[in-house]
Amino acid sequence: LREIIKQEGTMKIFNTLTRQKEEFVPLEPGKVKMYVCGPTVYNFIHIGNARPMIVFDTVRRYFEYKGYEVNYVSNFTDVDDKIIKKAIEEGVSAEEISTRYIKECKKDMADMNVKPATTAPQATQEIQGMIDMIQTLIDKGYAYDTETGVYFDVSKFEDFGKLSNRNLDDLQNTRIQIDSTKKDPKDFALWKKQDEQPYWESPWGNGRPGWHIEDTAITEAYFGPQYDIHGGGLD
Repeated sequence: LREIIKQEGTMKIFNTLTRQKEEFVPLEPGKVKMYVCGPTVYNFIHIGNARPMIVFDTVRRYFEYKGYEVNYVSNFTDVDDKIIKKAIEEGVSAEEISTRYIKECKKDMADMNVKPATTAPQATQEIQGMIDMIQTLIDKGYAYDTETGVYFDVSKFEDFGKLSNRNLDDLQNTRIQIDSTKKDPKDFALWKKQDEQPYWESPWGNGRPGWHIEDTAITEAYFGPQYDIHGGGLD
């Protein structure tokens, strides 16, 4: 009976772009490439972190039940302002903070019966890919360099907000970092310049990536330019 259930009918998934349920057809027959945004590890995870873990673990398990081979990638953001702030408060390195809470997160995931990802990359492992990607955006005119960092120019991307069904005016009410060096307040950081640890060398000076570029670099590293599902959730 279980085999009959697997074989019959189609799977429909809500498409954020078209705003309707559509039949799921993977890029590669029999395989699903699935990316889910992981937590920023500056403290213990909270219920907002746990929700997408459980939701997309369920989705992943159902795909596997249906007979798909699932390549499930979920990252740990292990470099961020919140991690650095926590490290300063405790008088330890940012790496010590991120290592501690990655370990705690994995324990909590196991307690919730969330299966480990196929691959769980850390953002700090993919810095060079992010630098290469930022350079490409600059070369194509989509990003610009200032004294404080490199920013994505949202005015240059006509379809910005199309996938999330939001326009640029809506973004005025989201968390935007005020910086007088930006062309527009809505432009977001791809690279944040700084000379205090942790930092990495780049063509634009010492610094670290903004979190927007992390997912893009990680997914391209593990999936190539296209994949089937991008998951996440509002806290």
